[in-house]
Amino acid sequence: MRVLYIDGVGPFGGASRSLFEAVRALRNDGVKPYFVVANGTALDFYGQVAEELIATRGLTRFDNTHYSHYRGVRWLVLLRELFHLPYTLFAIRKAHRKWQGKIDLIHVNEVTEIIPGLFAKRLFKVPMVVHVRSPQWANLQSWRSRWIYGKLKSSASAVIAINETTRATMPAELEVDVIQNSFTPKRASNPDPVMLAKLEKLRHGSLKVGFVGNVQVSKGILELVEAAKLLKEQGADVEFVIVGGHTRVDKGLKGWVLSKAGLVQDVVEELERRIKQYGLENSFHLLGATGDIQCVYERLDVITFPSHFDAPGRPVFEAAFSAVPSIVCVSKPLADTLIHNETGLAIPARDPVALSLAIKHFETDREEVKRMGSQAQKLAIDNFEPTRNASRLHDIYKRVCRSI
Repeated sequence: MRVLYIDGVGPFGGASRSLFEAVRALRNDGVKPYFVVANGTALDFYGQVAEELIATRGLTRFDNTHYSHYRGVRWLVLLRELFHLPYTLFAIRKAHRKWQGKIDLIHVNEVTEIIPGLFAKRLFKVPMVVHVRSPQWANLQSWRSRWIYGKLKSSASAVIAINETTRATMPAELEVDVIQNSFTPKRASNPDPVMLAKLEKLRHGSLKVGFVGNVQVSKGILELVEAAKLLKEQGADVEFVIVGGHTRVDKGLKGWVLSKAGLVQDVVEELERRIKQYGLENSFHLLGATGDIQCVYERLDVITFPSHFDAPGRPVFEAAFSAVPSIVCVSKPLADTLIHNETGLAIPARDPVALSLAIKHFETDREEVKRMGSQAQKLAIDNFEPTRNASRLHDIYKRVCRSI
């Protein structure tokens, strides 16, 4: 089976890591992957599993997610999507010229890439599967929501949500398969000596609290440093391990548009200023990005996901494979990803006090770290094992192709 994957994000993050894990496992089931993707660090990973790959400057996206749906000045973001439209059309046409007659199925990695997905479906005339990886804006009266769900009903042969939290934000009458993301908990073949050296400097006996992901406002990094300040004032023995890169600040018109839309995410300078102001240099460590994330998880006691998105993210279940419990900002935790007081703690978003109390709970009771970590590991093995989830995805591919 030959599948065309479309991914418009670019940087290697949660969505691209999830697709990479899935495709790597699907190759063992005979799937031959072809890619049309936006330029970015994800190319390094897709290149490891792709039969062939076409990269372009950008793919047009249509964002109707809970956090970033168009409103107010955020409508200015559409200027970026219009700018990417010629690149989108050129890349899909190039793919059609090269691979016409070779593709059996199109898989859109995130519903935000529905426009290039629809264009590819029109050219290749094959079924389309659409992944929904982010909670959607639940205003079904909006024309944007009606348009998106109308297209999913009429043009997608299958819709896949990554968890029950995301599925709950879509219409009940829309047929949706739920397949959790996957993670292979193994060390990199070439260990990261720089990261290992940084981790070895952590204090013996301190509670190691992790944050994994791009350093962005929406990921809750500023709330985490405020929680660190509160814990320092209480004399808690806690170290914060921040692993991830940061978003490049765009210049010129694009930077101005994103700033007006409230989407400028680079906060490293502000974060460093607060670390110095609060005297956290010895406990709040910005370690940068790494390709050997497993070596990080093995040295953490607790993982935090203080995101503004009201949903658990990949680090929660990735760390769980190493028996690391989580603290997640989610209002309605569901049992397929987080069981409150069993696999971790659910707390309100944008609340440094609640975050500090949750961390303090683990710092003062290390048996809770072990108990919840053990339960988190069991949940991860049940729901996020790559081979099992790839098999479920492959079953959807076969079901869709049989229905033609």
